[in-house]
Amino acid sequence: MSERTGAAVEAAAMRGQAFRYYDFVMAAFVAILLLSNVIGAGKVAQIVLPGIGPWPFGAGILFFPVSYVIGDVLTEVYGYARARRVIWAGTAAVVFMAFMSWVVVALPPAPSWGNQAAYATIFGQVPRIVLASVCAFWAGEFVNSYVMARMKVWSGGRHLWMRTIGSTILGEGVDSLIFYPLAFLGAAGFTPALVVTVMLTQWALKVAWEVILTPLTYVVVGALKRAEGVDIYDRGTDFTPFRTGV
Repeated sequence: MSERTGAAVEAAAMRGQAFRYYDFVMAAFVAILLLSNVIGAGKVAQIVLPGIGPWPFGAGILFFPVSYVIGDVLTEVYGYARARRVIWAGTAAVVFMAFMSWVVVALPPAPSWGNQAAYATIFGQVPRIVLASVCAFWAGEFVNSYVMARMKVWSGGRHLWMRTIGSTILGEGVDSLIFYPLAFLGAAGFTPALVVTVMLTQWALKVAWEVILTPLTYVVVGALKRAEGVDIYDRGTDFTPFRTGV
């Protein structure tokens, strides 16, 4: 079944074209990316799984995968070039967030303010983890968008679920393969076996989130395609990640 709800057009024909809701989707992507890193990354939560018992997990995993869902929506509705522009915007936002956190934490606190230790615990940035996070996000998102765009052309716009899940498997796979070894391999308390276990667990959970959110992805994609009136295909697109033009 085709998910096409707008006129099928080549991406090149839409170069420079303005869209009604593109800026809002970009803002949502960047906001979720930043909030999942700031609010979710600093907390280890725990749930009790039947037959397994207590299971700790990073709270950010609840919301960070939503950025991949929005990345799928961007590529599916607006094409690779506009998704690429958003990925660069997100990367710049994360880098600035890390820089701002470092500056604000490093500022000497007023003697009357007794929350410096707690503030540093929550907002302090470990350079190694920041580097790993930025590199993993950048590479994973571009793999996700590239696979999504190529599969759309290959499938003739059919089977959106196959494209979203397939691209997430690969994109989140690259993200995890870069982030966990770069951030934790050789760190105190992290054996190579533990790094691999955490990496595979987090990857599986993120892909599972994509599967769960597939019905919502269909609704959002359909609504945006109807609103914008186009269905963009990336035939002949320059897939280099090192551009921001559309």
